[in-house]
Amino acid sequence: MPPRRQAPPRAWQRMLSGRRLDLLDPSPMDIELEDIAHGLARVARWNGQTVGDHAFSVAQHSLLVERIASALRPDLSTRWRLAALLHDAPEYVVGDLISPFKAAIGLDYRELEGRLLRAVHIRFGLPGEIPKTITALVKRADKMAAFLEATRLAGFSEPEARRFFTAPRGLPERALVEIRNIRPLPATEAQNQFMARFEELIERGKS
Repeated sequence: MPPRRQAPPRAWQRMLSGRRLDLLDPSPMDIELEDIAHGLARVARWNGQTVGDHAFSVAQHSLLVERIASALRPDLSTRWRLAALLHDAPEYVVGDLISPFKAAIGLDYRELEGRLLRAVHIRFGLPGEIPKTITALVKRADKMAAFLEATRLAGFSEPEARRFFTAPRGLPERALVEIRNIRPLPATEAQNQFMARFEELIERGKS
């Protein structure tokens, strides 16, 4: 008898919304905000190696990055604030791999993340490719957020954190005071805050 054909490995994930998201060929139609918020609020930054009774989630990190990007550029348009909020959205599917592990995996992982992020952008009315100036701004805000998280939650000293991240300079004092007071939240609270900020930006974009 001829050998039985093996089925290709499953490359989709079922979401709580009922959607099936194909990781290799993600469709914007299979992406829902509720799934993103639920997933990101339950993915731990720093592999969970943070102080407190709760993990510091990617949902909280995303809120922090959007807040820093908006403080760096007070004239930043609503659509690019939304892009900052969604910058780590693929991690609701693939999780938050620490940077050393991403480097070890190589470019295939980044390509997968890129496809997922483009699908997320299109789903919520953003261009698939974000302008380089906005990408650079979000990356700067991301590194500032990482510095704050590293020194306040993950046990890094400030000199050590400066070797890998960006100290939050150039921010208004009021914004700096607010973002310094970060603390890990329960998953449901982080999820609700992420969804509330998303809806606020969407409504602001309509006006």
